[in-house]
Amino acid sequence: MNPDANRRQVLYWRLLARLFDPEEQPALEAASVAVVDDLGLPAALLDPSVSVDTVVQRFPDLAGELTGLLTPPEPSPGPEPAAGEGAAPPADEAVPPGDGPAPPAGDAEVRRAALVSKLLLNVFATGGGSVSATQLARWQSDAGWFERALGCEPGELRRQAGNGRDGGGLGGVLAGLEGDLVRRMHLREVLADPKLAAKLTPSMSLIEQLLRDKSNLSGVALANAKALIRRYVDEVAEVLRTQVEQTSVGTIDRSVPPKRVFRNLDLDRTIWKNLTNWSPEDQRLYVDRLFYRQTARRTTPARLIVVVDQSGSMVDSMVNCTILASIFAGLPKVDVHLIAYDTRALDLTPWVHDPFEVLLRTKLGGGNDGPVAMAMARPKITEPRNTVLVWISDFYEFDRSQPLFDGIEAVHRSGVKFIPVGSVNSSGTQIVNPWFRQRFKDLGTPVISGHIRKLVFELKNFLT
Repeated sequence: MNPDANRRQVLYWRLLARLFDPEEQPALEAASVAVVDDLGLPAALLDPSVSVDTVVQRFPDLAGELTGLLTPPEPSPGPEPAAGEGAAPPADEAVPPGDGPAPPAGDAEVRRAALVSKLLLNVFATGGGSVSATQLARWQSDAGWFERALGCEPGELRRQAGNGRDGGGLGGVLAGLEGDLVRRMHLREVLADPKLAAKLTPSMSLIEQLLRDKSNLSGVALANAKALIRRYVDEVAEVLRTQVEQTSVGTIDRSVPPKRVFRNLDLDRTIWKNLTNWSPEDQRLYVDRLFYRQTARRTTPARLIVVVDQSGSMVDSMVNCTILASIFAGLPKVDVHLIAYDTRALDLTPWVHDPFEVLLRTKLGGGNDGPVAMAMARPKITEPRNTVLVWISDFYEFDRSQPLFDGIEAVHRSGVKFIPVGSVNSSGTQIVNPWFRQRFKDLGTPVISGHIRKLVFELKNFLT
């Protein structure tokens, strides 16, 4: 067998052994140390307790090799053979351009295997037991290097999973690992220490834990928890605000007659409609009617009612849609109301402009009772055809399914634009009760995917 293939195999067998069993395999460890030493790489690459950041700080040249390491290489066009010269030599016999000899191709592949093994081991071998804030921060940094290796910005894949844009891919896996580490961390003790709390990186998993545990926090711990929630809310709000700004605005209101001013004059249409008045003798076009462009948009304030299921499975949607509601509440001529519910309904409209305050007033977990939320939402519908009702839930209502659907159907028949949105968990997977999904489809209001961008488009198209 090719010796380079043997060396790669040693590194990958050692990686698999350490991923599935934390105990060292002496033979594989010794062989891997010999391979890494032969490549001139540091032995720290084989130590999962050493972070990628530490390795890069000691050996700065590795930063360039790690960035984009897992992206497919771009094909490099070679010189075309001259006529009659036959095929190019095999890749392992080809002579690269330049005066000096090229480094062995096998060494480069083995070196790549060593670096890839380091990233995979540090990110995916998370072990068991309790986790400290320092360990979580180190894992988040290592995951950032893994994302760099894939050609992304640090945290990009996890943020995509948090916003429902990952589609259950690698970002969802990373977010799941991060969530597991957060759950294993003694969060209250960490928050009570400002130095340790400062090492925490806000993420959806961390925010979920903070929201669940906030009633048990006080003093310094509560202040640090609020600061982390505020940081995360501001970061997500910036992303969602950009999406709202980039989404196309609503359609022109054709029911409003065009304003007859010069800037609205539709010159092309005016000429076309008056061509029958062309006089060949005078060489003139006699215009007996002017046409104007319709530019009017919605003039009546639209009402947006957002109902969010705050039971345990709905954390991601609760955070994202609360922030989204606050953004739309800042638009002119949009009257936003926000209701959260589990077994009871809570009207959060007075705080809708501040998602941070809304989240502090929510109580995650427990069951859910959709009809209770509907009873609170219906009195807010004063002009059905000028109202949009967004209902974010997984719609698992059990014995209350039919009463909730009857209420939704009645609201929809009255002229309200009803938008059901399925829940989205940290892996980006949409979870919706199939019974409700089929009935919403039959009603002509299919459940839109949990991708927040689709909800932004639907809302902006109706509200502006």
